[in-house]
Amino acid sequence: MKLSRRALAAAAFALPLAAFAQSGYPSKPIRVIVPFAAGSTTDIIARAIGDKMGQSMGTTLVIENKGGASGTIGQAAVATAAPDGYTLMIHSSSHTVSPHTFAKLPFDTVADFAPVTPISSTPNVLVIAPSKNIKSLKELLAAARAKPGSMNFASAGQGSATHLNAEKFKLAAKIDAQNIPFKGSAEAVTEVAAGRVDYYFSPIAPVIGQIKTGQLVPLAVGSPKRAAALPDVPTTAEAGVPGSEFNFWIGMFAPARTPKDIVDRLQAEVVKALATPEVKERFAALGADAWTLKPAEFDAYLREEIKTNAALVKAAGLEVHKQ
Repeated sequence: MKLSRRALAAAAFALPLAAFAQSGYPSKPIRVIVPFAAGSTTDIIARAIGDKMGQSMGTTLVIENKGGASGTIGQAAVATAAPDGYTLMIHSSSHTVSPHTFAKLPFDTVADFAPVTPISSTPNVLVIAPSKNIKSLKELLAAARAKPGSMNFASAGQGSATHLNAEKFKLAAKIDAQNIPFKGSAEAVTEVAAGRVDYYFSPIAPVIGQIKTGQLVPLAVGSPKRAAALPDVPTTAEAGVPGSEFNFWIGMFAPARTPKDIVDRLQAEVVKALATPEVKERFAALGADAWTLKPAEFDAYLREEIKTNAALVKAAGLEVHKQ
């Protein structure tokens, strides 16, 4: 039986991958693209998990920060990389937002990636400057409703997880507040602490120090359950805004068509790294909760969240980037 040229080409492409997957993976350093700036919560978690995975796998996981365009530049680099296990991505909830905030993307969020596993669920905390003299979520809502449209909030960029969290809260609370987007959390925290922006749903890591010193006041966490790092701070739902819960996660991806045994190996290595005392201690300092799923489970979770975020982006009337 003769094979067509297309079948022969497909077989030629598959053979090296199959042979590679069965050989000693990994045999060289692994590049891990983080589509955000160095120092971001995603970057910190990527480095923490990458160090331990590298030790276990006998190689080095090289973190490469490739920020810009709400994470889509880094996503595109991974989507077009060789599916051989040597280019990975550690990204956040923003991965499921970009299909709805960009009119056109150079990749397909579902088809061009192989989900490996979530790594953490990292609650956002709603913080405000002491100078605002607001000490509870109830007081914040009262102030926002007293002068509709006068309040604003910071975000780490249009369409970021911090932005979506704030928009979901705004819709559930039925208040009117304006988004002030910044290039990242560091700038957003600075402006809120100075009182120039009213509030910010920040990842815990960039603000935990200022919360402890009283430079920022935590009013609520946006997650479905309380944060271990801030056990006395209620969730937004507990504080009177049901339906405002937002799960900010960070997870690992490989390019689509990466061999299943490599994806499964990577998932197992993430689970192993999360169980080490060093990573547990680092996550506790970040206010992050370890969270893993099997690759198929993560894929199903992502598909459902993409649908949920489509409805949220539409309800919030978010601007869609034309390019």
